Amino acid sequence: MRHFVKRPAVAGVSLVVAASLAAVGCSSSSNSTTVTTCSAKSVAAPAATPGWTLPGGNLANTRDVASPITSSNVSTLGVAWCVPVESTGVTKAAGLANGYATTPVVVNGVVYTQDQESNVMAIQLDTGRVLWTHTYNSLNGGPDGVNVVGGTVYAATDSAAVALSAATGRQLWSRTLIGNDLEGIDMAPGYNDGTVYVSTVPVNPNKGEYLGGAKATLWALNAATGAPKWSWDEVQNLWGNPGLNSGGGLWDPPSFDAQGNLYIGIANPGPIGQGGWPKGYPWGTSRPGPDLYTDSVVKLSPKGKLLWYYQLTPHDLFDWDLQNSPVLTTANGQQVVIDGGKAGILIELNAQTGKLLWKLPVGVHSGPSNAGLITENATPTSPIALPAKFELEPGVFGGVESQLATNGSTTFAAVNDLGVPLSVKGVTESSAAFEASIPKATGEMIAVNQDTGKIEWDDNLPSSPYGAATITNNVVFTTTYNGHLYAFNATTGAILLNTPLSAQTNAPVAIDGDYVITGAAVPSLTAHNQALIIAYRLGAKGKLPDTVG
Repeated sequence: MRHFVKRPAVAGVSLVVAASLAAVGCSSSSNSTTVTTCSAKSVAAPAATPGWTLPGGNLANTRDVASPITSSNVSTLGVAWCVPVESTGVTKAAGLANGYATTPVVVNGVVYTQDQESNVMAIQLDTGRVLWTHTYNSLNGGPDGVNVVGGTVYAATDSAAVALSAATGRQLWSRTLIGNDLEGIDMAPGYNDGTVYVSTVPVNPNKGEYLGGAKATLWALNAATGAPKWSWDEVQNLWGNPGLNSGGGLWDPPSFDAQGNLYIGIANPGPIGQGGWPKGYPWGTSRPGPDLYTDSVVKLSPKGKLLWYYQLTPHDLFDWDLQNSPVLTTANGQQVVIDGGKAGILIELNAQTGKLLWKLPVGVHSGPSNAGLITENATPTSPIALPAKFELEPGVFGGVESQLATNGSTTFAAVNDLGVPLSVKGVTESSAAFEASIPKATGEMIAVNQDTGKIEWDDNLPSSPYGAATITNNVVFTTTYNGHLYAFNATTGAILLNTPLSAQTNAPVAIDGDYVITGAAVPSLTAHNQALIIAYRLGAKGKLPDTVG
């Protein structure tokens, strides 16, 4: 989940940190019909093209859509409109900035999206006019988001799945899913064939994260009523010690094949090293064994039957979630599943059997990557052959934090290079030092051949790309933490566009027609820029009221 950027496991890292919202340029009022724009000249819209109607672009979560945007015209993208991301509820009362970390969807010319206080918003695509806002004031860690099907918006608060009228924002139903107040929800719901899919996570921003007894359960709900159809336990019985252990969870929606089978990427077990071990239980010894089904890709039938699983990191010690939506695509003439997560490793699996086809480490790696295997059967008093201290990379925010994209032959991944010093007691640097390291971290955008598992190109970036990968035609997009929108040539990796946003960001990019939509709203102690949802359009001439420089 995306507290600050995403799940900070270091004790003391702020959930949201103070920020100042500038009061110039974009403006809004409290009513739901406010028109919020950035200065722009009118440009004729192109012919209609397939758009971004689902959180991952489509049921296979390829994040690839058709559009008029190409490598020859992407540099003409200009600001069409912007809408403020405003604080409500407890963050407003505390004078803190709200966060925004999701990919919006666009249905029938309306942008639907959600902020990190679970507030849902509908915005007219061609004008930037806010049609309605349903305010929940329910702080979550993100990335969250919505799914819109058949005139209904499916979303979640930190405790419940909800359905809203797409036309008015009126709530149609709500279903509480958490088993206790140590759990939460932070994903955009999945939808397929009349069923809504939502998972709990072992994190409640108002209580803490990875506290004993907080577990992840995937729920399949009747889309019309919210009534449960079935549920699937992602973490068994918390490996025999629910008083200390926790784990699992989904950050993003499942992927669905033509038969309605679903594929999910599951997060890590707890406790984890970055947060420090419970007294007397070093190196995950409160939960020996592989800790199924954490850090796994899992295939379930439409009825919730386990068909296969592949666990990338048994007995994870380092918060190496395999959290991204699995991408369904083809390689060497067969149906495959490609995924990657915070371990900084991409994998390709046979979609029918779950057999590993290739495995590719990406980004910077240091420290004992096989630590889980070394400690899988350890006891609190048994000797463990791990260094007393070491630099761990990928670290807390490391590896592949956000979603992959594929054009059918090449997979694109945004990789973060940020390590942390670790010992048997946990992270050895202070929270202040860790927070200071985040804006200094670098990253990469990579392209990987799906047939061979080999890197085609690798671009170094001056800041961490927490903005996932999105592709249209021969252009790949991402955003970086320092508040920049990038576009790359999908074949060569050449940078085609690098433009500053209004603030720091960890939000991905959606594409609909000739529009590119993203957000810039990371609460921090140093960012005093405006938190905005920003729409770019080919040929638009608008300017942001403020930029990061």
